[in-house]
Amino acid sequence: MESTPNTTIDEIADRIYRIATFVPEIGPTGFTFNQFLIDADEPAIFHTGPRGMFPLVTAAIETVRPVADLRWITFGHLEADECGAMNNLLAAAPQATVAHGAMGCMVSLNDLCDRAPRPLADGEVLDIGGRRLRHIDTPHVPHGWDARVLYEEVTGTLFCGDLFSHLGAGPAVVSSDVVEPADQAEAMFMSTSLTPSTAPTIRKLADLEPQTLAIMHGSSFSGDCGSALRELSDRYASRFAVAGAEAGP
Repeated sequence: MESTPNTTIDEIADRIYRIATFVPEIGPTGFTFNQFLIDADEPAIFHTGPRGMFPLVTAAIETVRPVADLRWITFGHLEADECGAMNNLLAAAPQATVAHGAMGCMVSLNDLCDRAPRPLADGEVLDIGGRRLRHIDTPHVPHGWDARVLYEEVTGTLFCGDLFSHLGAGPAVVSSDVVEPADQAEAMFMSTSLTPSTAPTIRKLADLEPQTLAIMHGSSFSGDCGSALRELSDRYASRFAVAGAEAGP
């Protein structure tokens, strides 16, 4: 990175904070890397950021709670920007545990984590005191065998990882269209696994009717999240149909 990234922290839902670091060198208009701090009796973070951003992320956490207070370290799937700093956080927060889907723990995290992770079954809820995090398996959506999302039941916040990723440095939360910017980013990066289950998996998330979408890359969204998820699923269904037609019989 040629320039010093700019990191900000904003409350996007009650006691849920978006930590955003904008990197202008990525893509034509820059790219934002977000982590989400859930301030509860047992504080949790969704995404750790890569190791290089660890000082920026921890400085932001410290404006809300001491990093040592962290109890749960979570993320969508194994990737450097999602969990690169997990062992750094485990060292900084002695009581913290990595919590992830059982598949991800079995395949990777039992070996990679400096302390044993907590495997979660599909639909299992972590009651962290004032907030309830429901683990939902979404294998290969948007990518990765171990992919999952978290749904915070009290505030209706869906931590949707790389879904809806978009370019630029927007505000912390928007109520404007996030589907078209996500579609444009998908056309550029081609990061999502197109399978028969991609669109149906996203439609099941829409049935939760979330109030807020905590998006890893770009602005979070507040509004009719169910409709946004259904429209996104339709976009991927169309992409899958075109890919199938181009492949031929």
